[in-house]
Amino acid sequence: MDLSVLSFAVLLIAGPGAKVPDDLEKTFQSLKEAESKKDAAQVKKLAAETCALARQVASMPAPESEEEKEAWAERVAYARDIELHTEYALYATAIQAPPETMVELLSALEQQNPKSKYLDEAYGLYFLTLSQTGAASKIPVLAEKAIAHLPDNEDLLLVLAETAMNRKQSDRALGHAEHLLAVLYKHPKPEGVSAADWERKRSVGLGRGHWIAGLMHSEKAQYFEANKDLRAALPLIKGNQAMVAPALFYLGVVNYQLGRMTMNKAQVLEAAKFSEQAAVIKGPFAEQAWRNAHVMKTEASKMR
Repeated sequence: MDLSVLSFAVLLIAGPGAKVPDDLEKTFQSLKEAESKKDAAQVKKLAAETCALARQVASMPAPESEEEKEAWAERVAYARDIELHTEYALYATAIQAPPETMVELLSALEQQNPKSKYLDEAYGLYFLTLSQTGAASKIPVLAEKAIAHLPDNEDLLLVLAETAMNRKQSDRALGHAEHLLAVLYKHPKPEGVSAADWERKRSVGLGRGHWIAGLMHSEKAQYFEANKDLRAALPLIKGNQAMVAPALFYLGVVNYQLGRMTMNKAQVLEAAKFSEQAAVIKGPFAEQAWRNAHVMKTEASKMR
């Protein structure tokens, strides 16, 4: 994503009857000045103050007089636009700030509005920055909390799927992985993201999603589903031997089982081939994969 070209899409245009309290307008202008100066401390302070004032105006009850309702509606709409701009100010300043400041500003945005569309865009960068600043342990907790507000966020879903898999929570890992895949297959390219950047992110997400789902299906002896997911993952994880080795190992296992069940000699031989490929990758799967390949070829030799 080219962060330098991001722009705020909401037009802050007040109608002639939309006069807002002076303190809100003054604080809002101060926020915009701090934003233009990239003054993170002032942006954080003024965003909170401006948001609180904007919410006060937006929550004012409607007047009884029909003549006053139009001006009231304009004031409310303008105040809501200002509130949205406070979220943008935190986000735009954060993505241009040093890592520690970025984390601080995005945390403030989380507290202000955990459903913010700008958080939806920022979580990938947020988590990367937490990792870079030695705070990676906070990521699963943040993702677990955030998913309630942004249930279709691919960055949150990937973190939760990987965390659940590492904790041996196969049902949770599979659920999050399948949700991630559904989201990625239907999501259009986000605004402000180049086609190349989106395709790279989408490919990584699809690769890891299919890989996790395939491994979890394998553990559950759901061979057909495992075979489908692991085959889909393989071209997307090419070059990542830590992922390729278990993918090939379990492709060998599930295709062997499927071949035996259907008396399909060709599939059992394909299983042996997957196992041989896994056996040449150094790591915990190599020795067992070599043994599996021998058993599979022996079994295939007895089939018609």
